[in-house]
Amino acid sequence: MNEKKLVLPSYIKALLVLMLIIIIVYILIVGKSLLVPLFLAGFIAILLTPVGNWLEKRKISRMVSAIISLVSALLILLGFLAFVILQVASFTKDLENVGDRLNNYLSDIDSWIYDKFQIESGIGNGIDQEYFVELLQSNSSSLAEFILNTVGSLSGIILLPVFIFFFLVYRDHLTDFIVQLFKEKDKSHIKNEIRDLRKVVQNYIVGILKVMAILAVLNVGVLLGLGIKHAVFFAIFAAILNIIPYLGPLLGAVLPTIFAFLTKDSLFYPVAVVVAFQIIQIIESNFLTPKIVGSNVNLNAFVTFIGLLVGASIWGVIGMILIIPTLAVLRKIFELSEATKPYALLFGEEKSYDENEKSD
Repeated sequence: MNEKKLVLPSYIKALLVLMLIIIIVYILIVGKSLLVPLFLAGFIAILLTPVGNWLEKRKISRMVSAIISLVSALLILLGFLAFVILQVASFTKDLENVGDRLNNYLSDIDSWIYDKFQIESGIGNGIDQEYFVELLQSNSSSLAEFILNTVGSLSGIILLPVFIFFFLVYRDHLTDFIVQLFKEKDKSHIKNEIRDLRKVVQNYIVGILKVMAILAVLNVGVLLGLGIKHAVFFAIFAAILNIIPYLGPLLGAVLPTIFAFLTKDSLFYPVAVVVAFQIIQIIESNFLTPKIVGSNVNLNAFVTFIGLLVGASIWGVIGMILIIPTLAVLRKIFELSEATKPYALLFGEEKSYDENEKSD
C-alpha cells in the first residue's frame, strides 16, 4: 500500500519559517547573558585547539593541555585589558586645556555664523570647562562597565573561561555528536568537513589578527609622525575596531581625529589624521585583507551587511563581531546536506559556491 506524503501549502511553509526565525531571535535576546559567552568561547576554543593538539603530541594530557591553553589566553587578554585601562585613565592628564581650546573654537564658529547670517547662536558662551573634564573623566572610568555590557554581564565573564575549558576538553565528543546528526553521510567525510570548518574559523581569526597587527603598526607610524599623544592606544583601538566591517574603520578614525582637533593648534593635524587613516583603509581593503584573510569566510556583501544589522540589534557591539564567523560556520554546515545547500548558496558568493560544486 502506497503511503501518501503530506505536502504543506507554500504559505504554511513560509509561516512556519517566519515563526522559527521569531523564536530563534527571541531566544537570542532573552539568553544573551548565556549565549554571548558561549559563542565567544566556542570561537576562542577553536583558535586554541592547535595549541592543545601541539601539547598533547608531547604526551601532555588533554585536561592539562586545556588548562595551559586557557591560562595562556587569559594572561594575554588580561595584559591587553590592563594596557587599555591605563591608557584611557591617562587621558585625564591631557584634558586640562581642552575646555579652553573648545571654547575658542565655539566662539569662532559663533562669530562666523553672526557675520554670515546675522544670527546669534549662543554657542559662543562656551561650556563649563570643569564640567567637561569631569564628564570625560567619568566616561573614561566607565570602561570596565562597557566591557561588562559588551560581554553580557559579570556572570558572562566568569562563564567565558569555563566554557572555553569544556570546549577544549570535549571537542572530540562534540565532533562525534555532529557525526551522529548526519548518519546518512560517511563518517570520515563528516569529520573532514568538521576539520575544514575549524580551519576556516582558525584561518579567519588568525588572518584578522594579522591584519589588525599590521594596521596598528601603520596607525602608530602615522600618529607618531603627526605628534599625536597616546598614538599607541589610538592605533590599537582603531585596528581592533577594524574587525567590524564597514563601520569599524570609520569609528576607529573618529577618536584620534577629535583628539587632534582639541589638542593641536592647527586644523592640519585632524585633517591629516583623516586622510592618512583613509589611505590606510584603502590599503587594508584592497590588499591586506584579500591577501591575508582571503576567501576564508566567503560571505556575500548583502548577507554581511544584513548580518551586521541583526547582530547589532540583538547583541550590540559583540553581536557585530560574532556574526561574521557565525555566518561562515552556518554556511559550511549548510553545505553538508543537499536539503540546505540552497542556503549555503544564499550566504556565499556565487562564484566560490560554483567552484565548490565542481570540485565535489
